[in-house]
Amino acid sequence: MRKIISLFLLLLPVLSSAEPLTINAGAPDNYTVVRGDTLWDISAKFYAHPWQWPIIWGFNKDTIKNPHWIYPGDLIHLDRTTGTLQVTPAADPSKLTTNNGQGNNPTFKLSPQRHIVDSQHDAIPPIPLKEIAPFLARPLIVDDATLSNAPKIIGGFERRSILATNDLAYVESLPDNLGTQWQVFRAGQTLIDPVTHEALGNEVIYLGDAEVEKFDSISQLRIIRAQMEIIKGDLLAQPATDHAVNYQPHAPISPINAQIISIYGGMAQVGKNAVITLNKGQREGLENGHILALYKRGEKIKQANWFKADTVLPDHRFGLVIVFRVFEKVSYALILQSELPVNLQDGLRTP
Repeated sequence: MRKIISLFLLLLPVLSSAEPLTINAGAPDNYTVVRGDTLWDISAKFYAHPWQWPIIWGFNKDTIKNPHWIYPGDLIHLDRTTGTLQVTPAADPSKLTTNNGQGNNPTFKLSPQRHIVDSQHDAIPPIPLKEIAPFLARPLIVDDATLSNAPKIIGGFERRSILATNDLAYVESLPDNLGTQWQVFRAGQTLIDPVTHEALGNEVIYLGDAEVEKFDSISQLRIIRAQMEIIKGDLLAQPATDHAVNYQPHAPISPINAQIISIYGGMAQVGKNAVITLNKGQREGLENGHILALYKRGEKIKQANWFKADTVLPDHRFGLVIVFRVFEKVSYALILQSELPVNLQDGLRTP
């Protein structure tokens, strides 16, 4: 049986952020968790800055790695007087009373019964994981050496030029000590830093999955899933296995000043739940779960007087993103909030 959890916000440590923990004016007194909710969604119903939910929910360093203790059907209550949240599990037997007619001392009849425990698969996640799941185990950024040394498809069965699901493909010099599961990808654009003009890495396009049926000097693979058409010259990579499964929002310790250098799918403008690529990575201190604020560059107003400097309006903050996969020089982030369309070269900063 899960216990009622009272979270006393005034006793909790403060995050490394200048943003106050503010209760929304329209926050409800009670909310019942439904399937499809996230901790972010629920926090946003009560507080102005939902990315601060590690404070809101009172997770410490031991429990923050596994927030699976809120389930559909649970009741969340906001006590405005004390500034506390209470989570009451659905159908909690401790809330049931049976008065025996003798004052205020209730009695209960105990009998054997089935005890049902929620599975962690039913627990609500911190953020909408379904939006980023396709990006977690796929090759996204590779260096020049990896690109040039990747196993290459040299042809298909019956001289097929385009391969789809269930087709056979042939690969030369495929290592036989790395397992039978492979991913198919194609070289995409080289990402260039818009400020320093440094080459940050090669972004690749995921095409599908393949399984080795026979290792040899020319190995035979079966395409078990084709998301896009696969052709001669496409490359193979091992699935990533070191990706995180929980993303706990927190602010970077040091100031970050990044830009959007790519939008997944080649879109010109995107909004909430879209995936973007940033020109900062591990070497700048970014890590999974970092929250960054989106900014539009302030407009420059030219002066009629040539001898007077142009006026530059302040940058406008308009949204939030969460970093979910980090490479040495670039990172991928999910847009969680956006009041305006998100464009290439929009800025991102520590909130």
